[in-house]
Amino acid sequence: MTTTHADTIPVHVGHSPDPDDAFMFYALAKELIDTRPYVFTHEMADIETLNQRALKGELEVSAISIHSYPYVMDKYALLSCGCSMGDGYGPMIVTKSSATLASMKGKTIAVPGERTTAFLALNLCLGKGNFKHKVVMFDEIPEAVLSGDVDAGLIIHEGQITYERDGLHLVVDLAKWWGEQTGLPLPLGGNVVRRDLGPKRMSEISKHLKHAIEFALKDREKAVAYALEFGRGLDTDLTDKFVGMYVNDWTVDYGERGRKAVRELLKRGHAAGLVPDAGEIEFVE
Repeated sequence: MTTTHADTIPVHVGHSPDPDDAFMFYALAKELIDTRPYVFTHEMADIETLNQRALKGELEVSAISIHSYPYVMDKYALLSCGCSMGDGYGPMIVTKSSATLASMKGKTIAVPGERTTAFLALNLCLGKGNFKHKVVMFDEIPEAVLSGDVDAGLIIHEGQITYERDGLHLVVDLAKWWGEQTGLPLPLGGNVVRRDLGPKRMSEISKHLKHAIEFALKDREKAVAYALEFGRGLDTDLTDKFVGMYVNDWTVDYGERGRKAVRELLKRGHAAGLVPDAGEIEFVE
């Protein structure tokens, strides 16, 4: 819906064409909840493209990588809902044959983007400058590894539950590594809202997005069926599993532990010279 009337407020929402994001925005896309006076228009792109668009402030609301937040915080604020949290699972380094984490140093690793949280976690794990990387579209990374084009791949999204089927070997799950280091989940992605909308509209938009997430969780079967349309190579059971990994209580609200995880990730990233100082991070309720 792109046409608006004088009494409506257009909101362009950017999110990735993946089952978890589709599930999260199901109620908005299908217009199942009352969002008046806001009219939401969905724009889908891979997460690295959304990170780059956020630098320009193009969309009123967007999914972004937490890694990207320090670069866009002048234009955007983090919403308290809509996060993708890796709670014991997350981006993975995979190889064509068995390998150790130590053997990754000096190797060329395919990554889904330089502003993804997966890439930030990879740098924290291996150390900045201790590996080479090649940016590859996220859904082409498994084939890049299998073909020998790269030594290893950093997989995100549904690749995390299909890599064994593809004949790949797990080197390390970076969320598990992060958890061992910090005792915290790994905050991968979040939703941001543009600051120039003003506090009132930012808060109202946050309320509608939270309502949409809660609606999908309650209407799970239909929301999963909608998300299945975006599940590249996934059946209903795997789509439901993947959605459950990344749309859950964390997504409804970060909570204090989730907020702490965001601050700790960006604090460590800054200390390692990987991101600008994000300062005190606030969340739009």
